Amino acid sequence: MQPLDLGKAFTLIEPGPVILVTTHDGQKANIMTLSWTMVMDFTPRFAITTGEWNYSFTALRKHRECVIAIPTVDLLDKVVGIGTCSGADIDKFSRFALTPMPAQYVRAPLINECLANIECKVIDIIERHNILVLEGLAAHFDTAREEKRTIHAVGDGTFIVDGQTLDRREMMAAKLPPGIQAH
Repeated sequence: MQPLDLGKAFTLIEPGPVILVTTHDGQKANIMTLSWTMVMDFTPRFAITTGEWNYSFTALRKHRECVIAIPTVDLLDKVVGIGTCSGADIDKFSRFALTPMPAQYVRAPLINECLANIECKVIDIIERHNILVLEGLAAHFDTAREEKRTIHAVGDGTFIVDGQTLDRREMMAAKLPPGIQAH
C-alpha cells in the first residue's frame, strides 16, 4: 500500500448515485446536483449534505421540501452542467431542456426525464454539518425508460456508471424486508 493524501480519501467512498434535487422557493423551481447522500435505513428516510453555497439551500430551509430525482448516464452532461451553474442566475429547467412535472405532495417539481423521483419533506436539519434529513412522501419510477444505469461521482470530476447486476438476494433474504426486489 502507498500513502494517499488524506484530502483525497473521500474519493474512495464517495456515495452514489448522483442525484438531482429540485426545490421551489415560492417564486420559481430550481435544480441542484448532489452526490453527498445517504439512505438511512429501510424506511423512506434519506440524508443529503449541502449548505449556503448552494442557491437551493435557502428554499430547503424555508419551505422544508424537495424532490430527489435520479438521473441516468444519458443525462450525465446535463447533471454536470446543472452542478456547475447557479439557479440564482438562470432557469436550469430551461437551460438544460428538462421537463418539470407536478408532484403530489410538494411544490418542488418532479423531473420527467429522470428514472425516478422521490417527493420529500425536510424533517431535521443538523446545522453543524449541513445535513438535511428527508422523509419520502411518494416515489415515482419510470418502468418504460430504457436507460436505467445510474451514475456515481468519484469526487474528482470522474464518474462511474452502474454495470452488471450481481444477485445475492437468496443469501441476504433474512436481512431484507418483505417485498424488496430489484426494479
